[in-house]
Amino acid sequence: MSGVIVDTGPIVALLNSSDTHHAWTRDLLATIEPPLITCEAVVSEACFLLRRIRRGPDAVLELIERDVIAVDFSLRAELPAIRKLMDKYSSVPMSLADASLVRMSELKTKSKVLTLDSDFKIYRRNKRQQIPSLSPR
Repeated sequence: MSGVIVDTGPIVALLNSSDTHHAWTRDLLATIEPPLITCEAVVSEACFLLRRIRRGPDAVLELIERDVIAVDFSLRAELPAIRKLMDKYSSVPMSLADASLVRMSELKTKSKVLTLDSDFKIYRRNKRQQIPSLSPR
């Protein structure tokens, strides 16, 4: 499998062996052809959430260095679309990372979003399209 956009949750689960979804994420990632693609907001969230895990933030950066994950998104270029999404889903509320991933799925139409976040069942790309996702739920 290729063309996978990765959210924060699976990165954290992969790097934290005590995470509930560690085994599921590890096994699924074995079937996915790298690189996974993501945005800087996801990298920032993952580094923050793994800050108390030994080498956690560095392990996230190492995934990028080893081309397991590619950061492939320009927030500046997509700012109008991101702002629209965050406004539309303000009641959820939608994070910058989630808005970026939804926008990435609009730009990469054949991709799937790898996530542990149930909000991706609520979000829509291109106003009405369900976002193809990979999730344990």
